[in-house]
Amino acid sequence: MDTSRVALLREILVGTEWPAKTRRFAGVLRSSVLPQGGGLLLVGTEEYEPWHLAAHLVDEAAWSGLPELAPTLIRHQVRPGGPAHLTVGLRRLEAARRGETLLLVAPDRPGAGLLERVHDARRAGATVLALDSGDPEVRGLAHEALTVSGDEVDLDTVQHLVSVAAGEDSVTGALGRRPFKDRLSRMVDQLTSPPPGRW
Repeated sequence: MDTSRVALLREILVGTEWPAKTRRFAGVLRSSVLPQGGGLLLVGTEEYEPWHLAAHLVDEAAWSGLPELAPTLIRHQVRPGGPAHLTVGLRRLEAARRGETLLLVAPDRPGAGLLERVHDARRAGATVLALDSGDPEVRGLAHEALTVSGDEVDLDTVQHLVSVAAGEDSVTGALGRRPFKDRLSRMVDQLTSPPPGRW
């Protein structure tokens, strides 16, 4: 979903709490994933893998000039011989430490094994964020959670809003925090280089 469609979606949602809530959550995400930190880890439940959000965050990282937003997608089932960005398993959570941010996307209650790993990552010092459906245990583990429940929006819509807002300046709404010349230079580099492998 491109920024013009997200802008239209925000217009449709004017009068609801969602534009402000997703921007605030995205601001927390941006501030927790620092360039000198350990990076962003993204994990879903066994039934729901947030590969679409991962792809959007990779795009936002490139367009906004904020490479730290590009996540490592952690998968419950890793197929041997797959592309490197799709072969990171749950054991990566065991190595999570201070300076890293773990974003859990849980439309349903996660299994006990995943909750235990997330708890261990938090105890090791990782910042835990969650997009969830209101599970009390998930909310108890997360430093910051955005609950998606009700009829106004669904989890996919919220993921689009959060990913775009993560690439925007939290005050001005402009993309990135780097000077225009830097962003323009990066865009020229991206447009003249071969396309990246897709998810």
